[in-house]
Amino acid sequence: MAAELFPIIATSDLERSLGFYRDLLGGTVAYEFAGPDGSAVYVGVDLGRSHVGIGHDPAAARAGTAVSLWIYTDDCDALIERLRAAGTTVLEEPVDQPWGERVARVEDPDGIPVHVATRPR
Repeated sequence: MAAELFPIIATSDLERSLGFYRDLLGGTVAYEFAGPDGSAVYVGVDLGRSHVGIGHDPAAARAGTAVSLWIYTDDCDALIERLRAAGTTVLEEPVDQPWGERVARVEDPDGIPVHVATRPR
């Protein structure tokens, strides 16, 4: 079912975060997504065998929701239906995103939001 799990950190200053994860910790930028003005709004950084996403989201960073969990699966819709049938709260139904992924959001048993996504084929 789930193929990969990684955190995404919300930040109000993407360059500052990259200075830490990329420059100080020796990470390598593996992916970058630009916003409407062409500047990066999301960067994926590989750290050894691990991966962390860093997204420019000042509101989430201030609201105390600076870290979210993402699960990748081969079929977002099927996993959402499996979770729903087991009583999991679905916060957002699967939707195709501008960057090509299909993403939904659920709550784990402790109320922690978890994104469930399928990468573009």
